[in-house]
Amino acid sequence: MKWQGRRGSRNIEDRRRMSGGTAGIGGVGLLVILAIGYFAGIDVTPILDEVTGTQGGGEVTEADDRAAQFVSVTLADTEEVWAGIFDRQVDGAYAPPTLVLYKGVTRSACGGASGATGPFYCPGDRKIYLDTAFFTTMERQLGAGGDFAAAYVVAHEVAHSVQDQLGILGEANRVRAQVSAAQSNEISVRIELQADCFSGIWARQAEAQFGSLERGDIAEAMNAAKQIGDDTLQRNAGRVPMPHTFTHGTSEQRQRWFATGYETGDLNACDTFATDRL
Repeated sequence: MKWQGRRGSRNIEDRRRMSGGTAGIGGVGLLVILAIGYFAGIDVTPILDEVTGTQGGGEVTEADDRAAQFVSVTLADTEEVWAGIFDRQVDGAYAPPTLVLYKGVTRSACGGASGATGPFYCPGDRKIYLDTAFFTTMERQLGAGGDFAAAYVVAHEVAHSVQDQLGILGEANRVRAQVSAAQSNEISVRIELQADCFSGIWARQAEAQFGSLERGDIAEAMNAAKQIGDDTLQRNAGRVPMPHTFTHGTSEQRQRWFATGYETGDLNACDTFATDRL
């Protein structure tokens, strides 16, 4: 992905020198705790605090700074792309979210944020939260390396902001609060797969507008979608996949919906709530 030397976003809130660290967790231990938060959709910051203690002012490395610059450029790309999509396909203007960069632990209107919870969009304050160390976790522990794999993650969280602005996320979460856990998980899967599809739309338009994609970039995104599928994550954590606990979709589903967005560029093609075949 061609990103160096390009415009960055102004919608970045940098808390990396204000938040705590998570030193002392081994690679396998971090993956297990990450899986707990990912599968259950819970704040596992207290678990990290108990295991490692919270350190104030974690060291910001050169790799962290490079990741921050990359995120800023990618976020700027999403802002331009979605502004154009809203002009063409939506009756209304696009309002870009703020992205909070942090190191270790921070707080959001949705609760605690940590490297173990992974990147997420919080509807309560309409901000995206991302620990710059997560990209290292993706590459080394989840097998999803590459610049465009990281861009896919940013685009996926921005897609949740798009869902929020379109009224989709609020309605889906309202229904989730009124149904059983299994039904809530099913709705969550539809939310996440639609965000994957929206990410594919972004990738298609970024390629057309900026010429920023390089050979192999889409393959990186597809591999990332595969590696963070619920079934793959559960197998890699030593568990038998249990579909009723899935909250994000299988590897095959995540890849297919990303591809749908990339191939069509059409928001209507991403209606995961109106199909019986996820």
